[in-house]
Amino acid sequence: MHPNTAEFQYVTGQMRESFVELLARFEACNVQALTMPGWELDLPYGQHAREVIDVHSSDAKAQGTVVYFHAGYWQSRDKSQFRFLAPAFNAMGWDMALVNYPLCPEVSVAGIVASAAQALKKIATHQSERGRTGSIVLCGHSAGAHLAIELALQQAATTSPLPIAGVVAISGVYDLQPLLDTTLNTRLKLDTDSAKDCSPTHRVRPGAAPALFMWGDTETPAFHAQSQDMARLWQLQGNVAQCSAVAHADHFSVLECVTAPDGLVAKTLQSWAGG
Repeated sequence: MHPNTAEFQYVTGQMRESFVELLARFEACNVQALTMPGWELDLPYGQHAREVIDVHSSDAKAQGTVVYFHAGYWQSRDKSQFRFLAPAFNAMGWDMALVNYPLCPEVSVAGIVASAAQALKKIATHQSERGRTGSIVLCGHSAGAHLAIELALQQAATTSPLPIAGVVAISGVYDLQPLLDTTLNTRLKLDTDSAKDCSPTHRVRPGAAPALFMWGDTETPAFHAQSQDMARLWQLQGNVAQCSAVAHADHFSVLECVTAPDGLVAKTLQSWAGG
């Protein structure tokens, strides 16, 4: 397949033989993470069976809560595949909430964004009721990064009493229009208008939380451009944005950098604590 096609840039060109082994390693870490006491699993935030969250608190007094939205191009994967992130964020002094959401084609991308907003409200209320106050940081990977950015823009457009201290957006897709010409759209069911409407690149506004945009440097050029363009638009509206290409990382191994105790994410979270 020609490398200039959208199908290559967003689907086939992103695949790596190493994914099978890497995801199996992640799954082993998920099993280990679940042996930790204190999990609250599948807390409902809506009526749909997938409108549930997992919460795990740090042992110490938390600096805040990291809210994580998983990858899967809005049509696959599950929060349970990324529970291995919780011990790392807990060790940094943060509680963690992992969000499931309904998937396409049962719901639209816009419907998923609405579910994500419900989840955020539930998490904020849940943490407050438990006395776990502090900053709320949104973290998302791939489609999850899109959801995190959408919620940050919703926050900027309101006088919500629940400020978002920052956004960690990993290997995200923020302009959905290129996906119209890929096999992904079989389930996304986007058309020209809905793809534009669901693209936060067209709706960046002032007053949004600071954002860290990350991607693996071995990802396809389209993923480099998606993050770089989104960061540029963020900054053009007067918002704070950082960019970082993670050396030798692909679309999934980039998550290993996210959990580094002395890495960029840990340092950035520390700077946002108490925001």
